[in-house]
Amino acid sequence: AAADAAGRVLMVGHTFEYNAAVRRVREEIDAGNLGDVLQIISQRLNLGQVRTDVDALWNLAPHDISIALYWLGHDAPKWVSAQGFAFIQQTVADMGTITIGFETGAVAHIVVSWLSPDKVRKVYVIGSRNMIVYDDVSPDAKVQIFDKGIDRVGASGESWSKHDDFAEFQLKLRSGDLLVPRIDFQEPLKVEANHFIECARTGATPLSDGISGFRVVQVLEAADQSIANGGIRIDLEPYSDGEN
Repeated sequence: AAADAAGRVLMVGHTFEYNAAVRRVREEIDAGNLGDVLQIISQRLNLGQVRTDVDALWNLAPHDISIALYWLGHDAPKWVSAQGFAFIQQTVADMGTITIGFETGAVAHIVVSWLSPDKVRKVYVIGSRNMIVYDDVSPDAKVQIFDKGIDRVGASGESWSKHDDFAEFQLKLRSGDLLVPRIDFQEPLKVEANHFIECARTGATPLSDGISGFRVVQVLEAADQSIANGGIRIDLEPYSDGEN
């Protein structure tokens, strides 16, 4: 609100939204190639750096929350449930999980930890039609698109939708091709900085604007509330800019 009142451009540093691989996944989702997004399963694990001023959830999860919200676009987060575990320091969680429920029924499950022997930066996007793996650590296969899924097949062998009238059906595993698209990768921080400069020059609204930053912090604060209350679901208040 202060930025709007002052006529200034406000942008937050969600660098992964400027990552070419992350953007490719968004393109696949927007094109409908995955069908309905059902689940996002994110793992951000490493050995350290153990900190005392912030826990692992606030340290690592903002990246994955921003990615999930970016991928799901206009699908608003509805509730949050979280757990935190402190093994090294009694009052600072070094491992935790955050689950975000969305209006459409999609769920994002985020796992973060400072206590992993391997560096893992991997996200699974499970669609009703296809699936994608985004692996930020992989040097040459950051995005993998799988023609895999579980189909409902009617008694006649034809596909059966959950929207059809009642009919006998069976669940059939489908495993098709694997596509590893070529991605022209640019340094995300450079892309982000150039985008900010362009928005400052033109007055355009940044991709990662103040509302984007608010929504990520809203999820993290709800996660804190959930942890403090035994992991219960915390409903999120819809964002209002005062005009809607």
